[in-house]
Amino acid sequence: MARRKAPHIADELLDQLLSGTDAVAALQQGGLLDELKKALAERALNAEMDHHLGGEAGAGNSRNGYGRKTVLTDTGGRIALEVPRDRQGSFDPQLIAKYQWRFPGADEKIVSLYARGLSTREIAGHVLELYGLEVSPDLVSAVTDAVLEEIATWQARPLERVYPLVFFDALRVKIQDEGLVRNKAMHIALGVRADGTREILGLWLEQNEGAKFWLRVLNELGNRGVEDILLAVVDGLKGFPEAIQAAFLKTTVRTRIVHLLRHSLDFVSWKDRRAVAAAPKEIYRAVDPAAAEAALTAFEAGPWSQKYAAIGPSWRRAWTEVVPFYAFPADVRRLLYTTDEIDNTFLRSIEYPPLGARPGNRILD
Repeated sequence: MARRKAPHIADELLDQLLSGTDAVAALQQGGLLDELKKALAERALNAEMDHHLGGEAGAGNSRNGYGRKTVLTDTGGRIALEVPRDRQGSFDPQLIAKYQWRFPGADEKIVSLYARGLSTREIAGHVLELYGLEVSPDLVSAVTDAVLEEIATWQARPLERVYPLVFFDALRVKIQDEGLVRNKAMHIALGVRADGTREILGLWLEQNEGAKFWLRVLNELGNRGVEDILLAVVDGLKGFPEAIQAAFLKTTVRTRIVHLLRHSLDFVSWKDRRAVAAAPKEIYRAVDPAAAEAALTAFEAGPWSQKYAAIGPSWRRAWTEVVPFYAFPADVRRLLYTTDEIDNTFLRSIEYPPLGARPGNRILD
């Protein structure tokens, strides 16, 4: 590893980044996901134009620059697209027609296309869904080829040398596979640069999460130029601490406190959840690790831990990832406790499991 040189994030900027609300604003005002949608849509439209000019309708015709068109997405965002034009004016885009001002049904499909692990067949299925069954197989094939090239370029692009903060998480998305829609786990790495700029470092589809998978992800980030991550924020991802120690020895790994609280509620009956959610407050409000461990011991001796014996051990298993939480000032720790940076960034674009699969949401969020 290269010599560690830690960039500094101003306290007020760190507060903003970790508050979660900033990510939603970025998404609604042309944020991270809209950049991906724009790049892929424009690549598809150019493939459409090449297909048009290569057919009978394109005889004697040629390109004639670009027109600018703003469309609305399902998330309420606005994307300014460069739409190719031809000299004869005979090109009628099919992804977004001339008089169409909405780009419906594309958010989840386009974001999923960027995930490493999607097969060519699955990508072609997504493209067909975007266009509809009425388009020709040749057009679908041409657009798929262009999309594959765009995705490969994005997946292999160079990254920053150092990221002060990287969020790792996993969400569920719907993937078209041989005519069936399947729910798959999409893993996300969201990096934060020293100036506060956020960047989606990568997306990966993987059903068997574990140390080997995460080591492969981290090695990929290293091959693309990442030499150091100061703080990795994870959400109970299986095998991640072992992988981060193998790839980035000096990285601090922190489990989100809110994840531990939600996981604690998995053991609790509905009628007790509000009370149990409030019980561990003394743990995450403690001034230092020693006080936090004393609070955890007190919780383990209390009535809720006696009734739900699995809660205490679940905290103990994650304790080495919880301890770094106490190195932050109290106001930043409060924000870290509630951080859902990736959840907020993808909130309007990705299909979540039913609310019942996340029982802690209404109590803790």
